[in-house]
Formats: sequence, C-alpha cells, structure tokens
Amino acid sequence: MNQGSEKVQIVIPAEVAKIMSKWGGHSVRLAAARGALPMSGPNLVTVLFVFYHGENQELKEEALCTLQTLPAQILLSALSQAQLHPSIIDLIVKLRYQDFVVMQAALAHRMIGIKSLLFLAENSSGDVLDMLVHNDEIINKTDALRTAIINNPHTDKVTKQRLGWVEPVVEPEPEPTPEPVEEKKVEDDIEEDDDFEDEIDEENLSKYQELQEMSVSDKIKMALTGDKEWRTLLIRESNKQVNTAVLRNPRISEGEVLAVAKNRSSSEELIRIILLNRDWVKLYEMKKLLVIHPRTPLQAAMRFMTFLTEKDIRTLAKSRNVSQPIVNNARRILTTKKR
Repeated sequence: MNQGSEKVQIVIPAEVAKIMSKWGGHSVRLAAARGALPMSGPNLVTVLFVFYHGENQELKEEALCTLQTLPAQILLSALSQAQLHPSIIDLIVKLRYQDFVVMQAALAHRMIGIKSLLFLAENSSGDVLDMLVHNDEIINKTDALRTAIINNPHTDKVTKQRLGWVEPVVEPEPEPTPEPVEEKKVEDDIEEDDDFEDEIDEENLSKYQELQEMSVSDKIKMALTGDKEWRTLLIRESNKQVNTAVLRNPRISEGEVLAVAKNRSSSEELIRIILLNRDWVKLYEMKKLLVIHPRTPLQAAMRFMTFLTEKDIRTLAKSRNVSQPIVNNARRILTTKKR
C-alpha cells in the first residue's frame, strides 16, 4: 500500500485478508472500520491501519475515529506483537501520543522507528515526555532527538540543560558613569546603609517572635502571601491548614518544594498536594524524592520508578530506607533490563 509517497509492505493475516476482499461487501468492511467485528486486537489494528491508508474516504474516516477511541488494552495487545510493522506503531504514536500507558508500550517496542521517536520528541508533554527524556538508550540514537526535545515548548529548563542546551547569555547594559560626590556625602551614605542592615537583622529576628502571637487565620494569610522567610517558618507549623497554605503561595520556588519532599517528616497532606501539581512532579529530582518518601502512596511511587535511571534503581534495590515493595520493584526492573 502507499503511505503518502512511501510504499509500505505488510503481511496480512488470513482473517484480515478475508475482510479486505469482497467477502460481505462494503457493509462488512464498514463494520470492521468501526471496530464492530469480532477479531483479535492485533488483527483489528492492522485492519484499521489498512483502511486509514486506503482510497475509500468513508472507511478512512471511520478507521481514524476508531483508532482514536480504541481502548488502550486493544492497542497494547497489538504492541505486544514482536514483528509489528514500524508504520503501524507510527500511526498509533501519532494518534495516541498523549496516552501514557500506550506510549510506554510503544517506546519499549523494538520495531519503533526514528520517525515515531522524533514525533514524540517534538510533541509530547507531561509524563510521556519525562519517560522519553529519561530513556538514555533512545536519546542516544541520534542528536536530532536531543534537538527536538530541547525545542519542544513543554521541555523545562533543567531537562534542556541536561541534554546539552546552553542558555543564551544576555549582555548587561553598561552602567552609567557615576557622578563625582563629595567625601562627606559618601560617608553619610555608608552610615545610612549600616542603619538599614541593622533594621533588616532586627526584622528577621522579630518574625519568629511575631509568629508566636499570630492567630491561625493570620498564619494562613501569611503562608499564602509571605516571603521566603515566612514560608520557611510556616511550613514547619503543625497545623495542616497553615503548612499546606504555604504550598499554595504563588511565590514558592521549586527548590522550596523539593525541600518539603526531601523532608521525611513532611505530612501526608503536603505530599498529596505536591503530587497534584504537574509542574512539580515532572521534575526528575522530585520523582526520585517522592519514590523514597514514606508518605507517598505506593502506586504513585511505583509509577515514578519507571522514570528513574538505572543507577538510581540500583541504589533503591539496595536501600534500607525505603519500603520492601519499593526494593522488590527495583529488583524486578533490573531483572527485566537484563533479559
């Protein structure tokens, strides 16, 4: 068949060939395009691929709609076929690239082509993009993949730098030449600066004292609006209404959130809020910290382990500071990689 300007040859199973023939006429082929005929997942996906690249516009549109809405389990059964044609994988990737479970199987398939990988590098986001950028075997296939990921608008700065991107240096504007000042004026300025530093020290020292006299509502308000010093003090509060409000402060930095995840005494509620923020959990360091945190739900920790490097997985497999299910899963992942 012709796939655009490219000619593709695919071995058609007998069951598929029967549907492709005149048997049953157009109505049977239309039912197949709609996924309404009883057949195996791999055969159904092959039928839909053939119709999608065929000349009949009605069958093409129906096949496209079916592929876009097909249950992930059927696509997974097709992707479990070792000899699945790269063009079929490519079509699945382009139509379902936002489906993490399907893309996990596609990226693990030995027949996936560079064209599919480049498409994911250019268009994926969230968990799918994270899974791709932390797969060193894939990333090292060609420099074009690194370039595509760096140019992907969903890629964060840390990931770009890890892939070799260098942030452009902005040349600072030349400072204006200061006007000459009298010596007495300079001395006055120095005295004023010293007074200002004394005021800052007194202010920092008084924040803790002020905190002791604040009501819970005042603490919550300060947690939502305060600066870093206030956030550092209030995140340690035992009242969960107060410490969770710190994580909703729009000025909080990624470094502060990482510190919360790193603190093994952080409450279950704080970890839950972090897990709900996609911008935070897409950070590799955050995933690693959440895997080992004792209050991260086991299911979430297991999912984050799929993004970790082999080096970090080996560390987990030997760790005594994580739960036994995490250790067992790390050992299973290492065993799978050896096969």
